[in-house]
Amino acid sequence: MMEKEPPEPENPLGIVVIGNIEPDMHDTAKEAVRRTLKRAGFKTIDVGKSVAPQVFIDKVKENNANLIALSVNTVPAKNNLAKLDELLKAAGLKDKVGIIMGGAAVKKEDADEFGALFGKNKEEAPELAKKAIKK
Repeated sequence: MMEKEPPEPENPLGIVVIGNIEPDMHDTAKEAVRRTLKRAGFKTIDVGKSVAPQVFIDKVKENNANLIALSVNTVPAKNNLAKLDELLKAAGLKDKVGIIMGGAAVKKEDADEFGALFGKNKEEAPELAKKAIKK
């Protein structure tokens, strides 16, 4: 059964750019997290699956987002985290945008190394998002 799409929040707690970093095509978990964040009061900008690191940067800037949510389900996708980190630093966003991540290819240690918060499931996403947003 398909889960019903939650409405857009009127006064969002934050703006989240969410997607699967390339070449990850497994978006079931990302979709569940996106809906959970939206239901919790976050505006979500879904960039989709197999998304190039630069697209996350561009969408953060375009939407004045204060959070990135990454789904990382393959080792090649995990290997692209370094490129995203480099781009965040180059754009001056590393200390301005919070990051949460989860997925089959990452562990808490990977998130810690990246400066992100790690979530095991969709239920953790709203609290992690609130913690991750840079004040």
